[in-house]
Amino acid sequence: MTSRSSAPGLARFNTLEEHAAAAALHEACTSAAWGRRLLAGRPYATVEDLLAAGDAAMAELTEEDLAQAMAGHPPIGRPKPGDATSAREQRGMADASDRLRAEMLELNLAYQERFGHVFLICATGRTGEQMRDALRERIGNAPEREREIVRTELGRINRIRLARLVEVEEEAPS
Repeated sequence: MTSRSSAPGLARFNTLEEHAAAAALHEACTSAAWGRRLLAGRPYATVEDLLAAGDAAMAELTEEDLAQAMAGHPPIGRPKPGDATSAREQRGMADASDRLRAEMLELNLAYQERFGHVFLICATGRTGEQMRDALRERIGNAPEREREIVRTELGRINRIRLARLVEVEEEAPS
């Protein structure tokens, strides 16, 4: 990841019209408050500045904002059809056995029943078994503890998505 302000993707993001930048941020995180905070900080001098702003915005999300952000994530093992981002992030489940898929479905449902929201984990680079093991471990957490873990995991996901957003090559002028 580059720290130069001349990174083409960062320069493009900094100069997008507000509605286009808001849409791009919404793809990274469905919390409106998070997106507004990042929009308000433009232009960013470096990718690190943008990532730090994302971290700061995540730390300030209310319970309602956090719920809004979580609602944008499909259950592990069931990415939304046509959602290339979720499919890429959940790649570790792509070759999972039928047994593992069934176990994840059962655990996801139990987790959702216990906590009232989808199991959220930064799935990038994790195997299906690692995600299952994390779910097994976390299902026993106290709700307050789990909420903080979710906030941390969401922050990791957002960082990856923001980095991808600004690493995209600048499009050729039309």
